[in-house]
Amino acid sequence: MKITLYGIPNCDTVKKARVWLADQQQDFVFHDFKKQGLTREIVAGWLQHLSRDVLVNKKGTTWRALSDERKASIVDDDSAIALMLENPSVIKRPVLDKNGTFAVSFSDAQYKQIFDK
Repeated sequence: MKITLYGIPNCDTVKKARVWLADQQQDFVFHDFKKQGLTREIVAGWLQHLSRDVLVNKKGTTWRALSDERKASIVDDDSAIALMLENPSVIKRPVLDKNGTFAVSFSDAQYKQIFDK
């Protein structure tokens, strides 16, 4: 089983997900997308399984700081990919990849359901 958790280490939700995975003795790779970066291929892969409305955190400070014109320009997956590569902080965190099954954010109940499969 291959598990990759994408996020940034100082995000509280990412911290909770990492602790949960460690407590459940799940072997996972943490990908810090601020330090390790993201590629178009990674983000496009997420968009094959998750909608851009799920991935782009429109409640966060990064989104709110964008100009109205920039926000309005996010009309399809290509424009969403460009935004996420330009401003990784706009991505809702964490993004979990468990053998090609993807989930965004973290809750105990959500992860229990994912890992009980």
